[in-house]
Amino acid sequence: MTTSKNGPTGNKRKKKRIGKEERQFRLSQLIKENPFVTDDELAAHFGVSVQTIRLDRAKMGIPEVRIRTQQMAEQAHQKVRSIAADEMMGELVEVELGHFATSVMEVTPEMVTEKSKVCSGDYIFSQANRLAAALIDADIVLTGNARLRFRRPVYLNEKIVAHAFLARKKINKYLIKVISKVGTEEVFMGKFIFVAR
Repeated sequence: MTTSKNGPTGNKRKKKRIGKEERQFRLSQLIKENPFVTDDELAAHFGVSVQTIRLDRAKMGIPEVRIRTQQMAEQAHQKVRSIAADEMMGELVEVELGHFATSVMEVTPEMVTEKSKVCSGDYIFSQANRLAAALIDADIVLTGNARLRFRRPVYLNEKIVAHAFLARKKINKYLIKVISKVGTEEVFMGKFIFVAR
């Protein structure tokens, strides 16, 4: 093994670039697994330019993240009975009634305090509460109780992805847990008890 100014160099291998067809296959798989992944994140993952990712997506007929999110939201809203589409806080992107649901909300200037640029807890709570209600297959859903934990402040332009899942059901009462994250970091957790009619 030889040593250079930057350290040992003998056994290191350069990361081999994958071919175009292999990259496009992997790209489509990554987008299926995580439809919210951005072109910037994909470019960093594959070690190529954002323009290369855009060309790959165009060739395969995969729309940009904004359109993918919008398409998922439209499909998800068609299943929901308890909440109208315009009553959701954020965009409902996935729902399996009685099992799980997901929504995405970008923090905009009207959601934050002027001085600190921190998102008001009301918006984070509303996203979680309405997402949990959307999970229930009923015409009338009322929040009976909620236990909340705010883990860290959420700032202007951050994107909150909330995941709700049914923890327990007893007749017309539902215990639903919601975990909200910014990236991989948990920012909020709530346990909601709903009564449905």
